[in-house]
Amino acid sequence: QVRVMESGGGSFQTGGSLRLSCTASGTDHPNYCIGWFRQTPSSGREGIANIFVRTNTEYYADSVKGRATISHNNREMTATLQIDNLQPEDAAMYYCAAHPTVSRTECSRRDYRYWGQGTRISISS
Repeated sequence: QVRVMESGGGSFQTGGSLRLSCTASGTDHPNYCIGWFRQTPSSGREGIANIFVRTNTEYYADSVKGRATISHNNREMTATLQIDNLQPEDAAMYYCAAHPTVSRTECSRRDYRYWGQGTRISISS
């Protein structure tokens, strides 16, 4: 059974950096994608970054491109998302998700199979 758990939420300042971790246990390593999504009460769920673990291929949405880095540690089976130069609009619930696949193109889907419970990020000036 696949379990996904995020950690690293909290309060951050504008211009600062955050670092979120995600552990996906029970996956068919390395045939899966790890995706980071975020959601606010007024917006739908936005996929902001993903990585295809088999090839370490990364993707970033325009909203975080140039400020975010996603990586995967194969030894620790942990994915990390760092976002620098935080802005007020980065405040949201952040979710990590895992999707089993042998195809990199699947990483762009929104309906990942396994989801964490989410971690809240707040931004103050």
